Amino acid sequence: MSAASPVSPTSGLTIRRAEARDVEAAVPLIYSSGPEAYEFVFSHGKVDANTYLRRAFVTGRGLFGYQNHFVAEQAGQVVAAVAIYSAAEYNRYSLNVILDLPRAYPPQAWLKVISCSLKTKRWMPPPRRNMDYVANFGVAADVRGQGVGQQLLSFGLERARARGKTVYALDVAVTNPRAQALYERFGMQVVGEQVSPAPDKMPNARRMSMAVGSS
Repeated sequence: MSAASPVSPTSGLTIRRAEARDVEAAVPLIYSSGPEAYEFVFSHGKVDANTYLRRAFVTGRGLFGYQNHFVAEQAGQVVAAVAIYSAAEYNRYSLNVILDLPRAYPPQAWLKVISCSLKTKRWMPPPRRNMDYVANFGVAADVRGQGVGQQLLSFGLERARARGKTVYALDVAVTNPRAQALYERFGMQVVGEQVSPAPDKMPNARRMSMAVGSS
């Protein structure tokens, strides 16, 4: 299925801006989008990745804050989460992450988080100015294969078009062929592969993208 093909809507699915109250449902979905990377970057000292992500989500600020996310809700339950941002938003959210780290970690630990974050920038390059980038994309296991992921991708694509972007992109781990197949059905193509900065802890990642085009 290409991006131009109609996507059968999942019954009763609503996509909305995330809110702080979504933390318990949304953070496990966000974590599921890249557990190896989250552990590599955020599990240091006495703070683990899930503890940090919950804190960051509730603050609202930064790459992992609720203000940067959308959720898909079905029958009153959050079943998927995603962040979608441009280069300017990425820079602003990244600064907020850096400013918040000293509050979330003891000194040696937050310096380690920064070091690991810088390493992952080569593994997951920041979006360009003309791009809307999909991140933290997780779908609940019990609704996978029901079109939820397709609808969130379509939502993001339409949003990118409305924002005047020309490229729609994401990264996928080489160890996640099911997700790559979803993105390929949607119309994305692999345009490069980034080598992991810590091969013993997380896999290589493939950049996938597509032209936004006109409606």
